[in-house]
Amino acid sequence: MTSPTPSVLSSFDISGRVVVITGAAGLLGRQHASAIAEAGGIPVLADVDVESADRHAATLGGSSGRASAVHFDVTSPDSARRALKDVLARHGRVDALVNNAARNPKVEDGSIGSTRFENLSLDYFRRDLDVGLTGAFVASQAFGTHMAAHGGGVIVNVASDLGVIAPDQRIYRREGLPENEQPVKPVTYSVVKGALVMLTKYLATYWASAGVRVNTLSPGGVHAGQPDDFVARLTSLIPMGRMAERTEYKAALVFLCSDASSYMTGANLIIDGGRTCW
Repeated sequence: MTSPTPSVLSSFDISGRVVVITGAAGLLGRQHASAIAEAGGIPVLADVDVESADRHAATLGGSSGRASAVHFDVTSPDSARRALKDVLARHGRVDALVNNAARNPKVEDGSIGSTRFENLSLDYFRRDLDVGLTGAFVASQAFGTHMAAHGGGVIVNVASDLGVIAPDQRIYRREGLPENEQPVKPVTYSVVKGALVMLTKYLATYWASAGVRVNTLSPGGVHAGQPDDFVARLTSLIPMGRMAERTEYKAALVFLCSDASSYMTGANLIIDGGRTCW
């Protein structure tokens, strides 16, 4: 007798699944954790700022064991191994990893003075890559290897629409500044986010036979109190005419972590209001 086909809605059910989210104390990290909790999963908020992560975990049912926080410096393989050990000790399993940790300096307020390509320091370049790209490698090596050895799982790499298109530096311009002092989105942001897309494809094929699915979620800009002139310039580049609300990626993350995306791996899910169409 064949098994009944699961219903559409039941395929989104992640009840009891343990999902580790790096950079979970940040703006979108907190939303990712909330999404997993709302869908019945168990979010593990992994961050170097474990106190902040723990406070948010408490709002998601931390005292009942439905959410927890763990210290995790994504630049350190030793920290990754300790975090994995801690998660297994508390929850007994790992079902998904969301590589969300990144350095993302705010350019839109015009306060970034040394991020132009000609002046960007090698130290700055390395620090951005250490967190956003090397961090995804370190986390995937620890948690992905465990999932591959224990029946499979899911990895979601959080990239950006700017991993697909180059930043339009005109939206960051400030009146009255000479050209060589104009703020820009640093090259490291696009390098990291573009590389995450390829890391996804590599791991999707590398671990396919082990049952580990790997996909990219590429958000567009999130409205978070940016200056009005910046918002106006950016939204003029978006067919839908607005930035995203911080909650608008939650359903997409649940989709990627659930069986609803069971035939999806190596893909880049771009949710940007249509910006990359132009």
